[in-house]
Amino acid sequence: MITGYLIGESLRPGADFQPRGLRLRKVSRVDVSASAAEGQPGLWTLVEWESDGDDVTTLAEAFAAVLEPENGWYVDFIAGDDRVVVFAGKVFRYRRGDEDGRAEAVAYGRSAGTPEHQLDWEE
Repeated sequence: MITGYLIGESLRPGADFQPRGLRLRKVSRVDVSASAAEGQPGLWTLVEWESDGDDVTTLAEAFAAVLEPENGWYVDFIAGDDRVVVFAGKVFRYRRGDEDGRAEAVAYGRSAGTPEHQLDWEE
């Protein structure tokens, strides 16, 4: 099973995201105005999803194609023992607990403009 979250506001305008096999688990709105970075909205829509599929690459590439590149938005999810972190046009996949793999994804996030305090996905 693959599980993850998407921040609705991270999708670029005009994006059409329709991956096969994704199921919606929960949608919620949260006030992040105290921690949102400049250029980010103060309210976020969190979309929790899951999939029984095993085509992690296709799913990750679908996210990479629709994410807004400004502000370093990303999606992260768990696929078995792997953590997948997806930025606009860039995918990182590493074994959970792999410090080097995580460091590479974090470094890319910094270079893409992800605020430091938002580079906090759990392993």
